[in-house]
Amino acid sequence: MPMGQQDPEEQMQQESGERKKLIDDSTKMVFGPKTSLYFFEKDIRKNRDVKYEIDTLLNNFHYYEPVAKSGWKYQDLGNIGSAAQPIFYEAPKMIGVTSGFHVYDLYHNSSDSMKYYDTKSPYTQMNAFWGGGNRNMLDLAFARNVNPRWNVGFNLSTIRARKTLNPNARDDNLTEQTSYSLHTNYRSENGKYFLLANFSRMKHQVREQGGIIPPEIDETSILFAYEDAKVWLRNSRAIDLRQEVHLYHEYELYKGLEVYHSFDWKLQQMNFNANLGSGDSTFFNLYNPARFNTLDSTANHFRFAEVRNEAGFKGDLGPLFYKAFIRYRTGNMSSQFMVNPNGFDELYLGGMLRGVISDQWKFEAEGEYLVPGAFRLHGLFVSPWLEASYTKALYKPTSIQQLNRGNHHRWSNRFGNIGLDQIKGVIKADFPRWSLRPNVTINRINNYVFFDENQQAAQASSEAFMLIPGLKYSFNLRNKFYWESDLYYTLLSGGGSDNFRIPEFFANSRLYYDSPLFDENLFIQIGVEGRFRSDYFADAYNPALQNFYLQNEFLVFAYPVVDFFLNARINRTRILLRFNHININTLSEPGYFVTPYFTGLRRALDIGISWPLFD
Repeated sequence: MPMGQQDPEEQMQQESGERKKLIDDSTKMVFGPKTSLYFFEKDIRKNRDVKYEIDTLLNNFHYYEPVAKSGWKYQDLGNIGSAAQPIFYEAPKMIGVTSGFHVYDLYHNSSDSMKYYDTKSPYTQMNAFWGGGNRNMLDLAFARNVNPRWNVGFNLSTIRARKTLNPNARDDNLTEQTSYSLHTNYRSENGKYFLLANFSRMKHQVREQGGIIPPEIDETSILFAYEDAKVWLRNSRAIDLRQEVHLYHEYELYKGLEVYHSFDWKLQQMNFNANLGSGDSTFFNLYNPARFNTLDSTANHFRFAEVRNEAGFKGDLGPLFYKAFIRYRTGNMSSQFMVNPNGFDELYLGGMLRGVISDQWKFEAEGEYLVPGAFRLHGLFVSPWLEASYTKALYKPTSIQQLNRGNHHRWSNRFGNIGLDQIKGVIKADFPRWSLRPNVTINRINNYVFFDENQQAAQASSEAFMLIPGLKYSFNLRNKFYWESDLYYTLLSGGGSDNFRIPEFFANSRLYYDSPLFDENLFIQIGVEGRFRSDYFADAYNPALQNFYLQNEFLVFAYPVVDFFLNARINRTRILLRFNHININTLSEPGYFVTPYFTGLRRALDIGISWPLFD
């Protein structure tokens, strides 16, 4: 992919109109998106010299919060920063041991997803979003080149999201997050040595609510009372604190052969505290009556630490790229009630081959083996009309699934590794005014580990099969009127299929007008969009366990949600307006649920601004 190409992970369509030239008529340098580029470590590791322009596009700009950015493919608790998990099964990135506390991963800018910059002038990006009901987010990014070969920068992000269920004050927040990161990249004068490094820290605090009290338990409780809803918890808190240090550097020994090394230090501290001497005890007496550590309070403190070193060699031989590596990873999970930390030592061997015939034809094959008994193999084929991939893996259960010494949950398990076979394919039929992308995902999963209806870690004794055909399409009329949709159907089978709760039908669709106005001084996008999930027994959320678990009592009913949105850009400044859930109180149900006893957002107006500075 050429330098300056838009980041494919954003999946945004190029707007009409050409960007301003780098040099104007007076030969004066004009700083802008073409002079401030960013790149990712994952491309550097694969010897892909790809740099992306700063995003100034309108498409999907109104998707500012993380769940919306995912294409609504996450199940959360109905508010920004609340616990969230993928709706569709996802193959794990790490085949070794992880903490098992992943419900706030969506809000964490991890070290391996860091953006690095190459800027001809100081670059500053300010994004501010004010959601209805005081659901606010602020993002600040800065980068500058110290010299042509050395860049430094930082990121700062905050979330302040007021409770949508029963807040008792203006600043009674469900979520408060402050995260920041520092990053740098450096290339030697002869170009042979290249270094990337970053440090990141996130403190994510949540005031757990436990959901709406069921009317069967309290007849005065109303499911769709929103700010007047009766909730279970007021004196329970969760904190997810993460710190990461990352270093990657490589050196070219001679043309076609490079050596590299990466270092990671990661720390995750997961705390949950509840006052069982308050009214919160009613919830725990009903759903989590056990008291293994203390009677009057719950104080679960888990600390997951790891150190990782990887070394290898790589290079290009004509159209063929190769890589081989060895990785050593060590760490442990500890808590005040564990006699000994639950530690691990992992040794990996792996490699990769990639062949590039042209920009449109390529293949990749990669694998890693965790000594002993775990592995991951992945193959990818890309052509102008077809993309197909196959993944086969055997990966380890999480640390919390194997050993737990919380106040309400206690177990010690020896689960076997989890097996996965996954096939993905998409047919690309792209034409000037329309595009069709039929796709399919097939999963076979055995020995799956999950949290069952009793909120206990369990391992399936039977296989589960998933067949998920889908369709993405886009139609446009005169490059002004657009209709885009993303549709999926899920068929589950096998003895272990009931361990996965996925809606049978999943759909996102939108209609909008997109055109420049006033001699291209204003770009505007205005339209409506809807999303739909069919009835399903969505997983419930356990605040003490900090994980989702199976349930068979609460049916999250099918409900179409319709939003209005407007995105606009003047010069390089973008603004958004989104009117959420405009169809509230128009159907047989007065609202909808996203998780048992957690309602989705009521009607609310969100606004936002993105302001980049290039000098």
